[in-house]
Amino acid sequence: MRIIAAKVIVTCPGRNFVTLKIETDQGLHGIGDATLNGREKAVVAYLEEHVIPLLIGRDAHRIEDIWQYLYRGAYWRRGPVTMSAIAAVDTALWDIKAKAAGMPLYQLLGGASRDGVLVYGHANGADIEETVDAVGRYQDMGYKAIRAQSGVPGVKGAYGVGKGGLYYEPADSTLPSETVWTTSTYLDHAPKLFERLRATYGPEIELLHDVHHRLTPIEAARLGKSLEPFRLFWMEDCTPAENQDAFRLVRQHTTTPLAVGEIFNSIHDCRTLIEEQLIDYIRTTVVHAGGITHLRQIAGLAALYQVRTGCHGATDLSPACMGAALHFDLWVPNFGIQEYMRHSEETDAVFPHAYTFNDGYLHPGEAVGHGVDIDEALATKYPYDPKQLPVARLTDGSIWNW
Repeated sequence: MRIIAAKVIVTCPGRNFVTLKIETDQGLHGIGDATLNGREKAVVAYLEEHVIPLLIGRDAHRIEDIWQYLYRGAYWRRGPVTMSAIAAVDTALWDIKAKAAGMPLYQLLGGASRDGVLVYGHANGADIEETVDAVGRYQDMGYKAIRAQSGVPGVKGAYGVGKGGLYYEPADSTLPSETVWTTSTYLDHAPKLFERLRATYGPEIELLHDVHHRLTPIEAARLGKSLEPFRLFWMEDCTPAENQDAFRLVRQHTTTPLAVGEIFNSIHDCRTLIEEQLIDYIRTTVVHAGGITHLRQIAGLAALYQVRTGCHGATDLSPACMGAALHFDLWVPNFGIQEYMRHSEETDAVFPHAYTFNDGYLHPGEAVGHGVDIDEALATKYPYDPKQLPVARLTDGSIWNW
């Protein structure tokens, strides 16, 4: 089965998505997500100028060989642009292979390891009371696990606090907006949020929190220790992980479970974290970590050390990524949880999909392939709208981690 055509589709039904569509001589096509929030056009150029010409005429069944060709053959390896492009190709090829086999992708991967995929939603508010109310609304929708974020007194544009209900999108302007960060205030405020949530909702609901790389290792250790009485499911991205050794310090001081990895691009970014059991959940994604082929390698390494998966699933990943992730989640033995930020109605219309939500769980569905397609005619009605992620500064004006 030969690849005869491939094209990139850029659309903005509320936010920008980059989709690769691969077509074969047997009439089958597959799609893969190539979205890199705020740097979408960089991946478009990489695909159109460097990758697509290499695909034409190749056997679509040879997924591993094509992955190795695009990774090893490029000489300049890794990085978010390269790995997002490779992921789009890989996801589209797995979609095609499962369609050719006449089965949903999870069956091709080895079959289901569970009946459904536990997911968590995002509850946030301008202050603690608003966040407490938002958690209750997510409970009413059936969620059993909820990430809670609250505005911090005196902090302009606190991370995770959206402008409205379900469709939080941080990329908000043509040039980056600027926020102000105060670590000391946050460290005092965050435990109060979770104390209030446990007092209101009790011990059964799973609570998660995203620090978004804002703390030094010792600050992260302090926060993790102060959150221990409230039994978080995890504390996410507590400190930047370019230096994987930094997590040793955090681990020494707290038993709060640690999750990291949404900006990782390869197994090398998390090898030390996994092998030394410095984390509990690895959050690499289908789209930014080289596709299903490479994500399986990461999960296999993690399984050896009892580290579970917790794939990133924000709205800057398209439904094509979510569909592929859910098939991966249903299969992978060491699954932990899946992030699920709901897309807008416009996005769902552009990307018709088979996955469904019920009682706190998602299921990828039984459609052949990964169960997500793209309505190209509708996609053209939403032209690309350049947007950037914010930038954070400390109160003295220094650039900090957003």
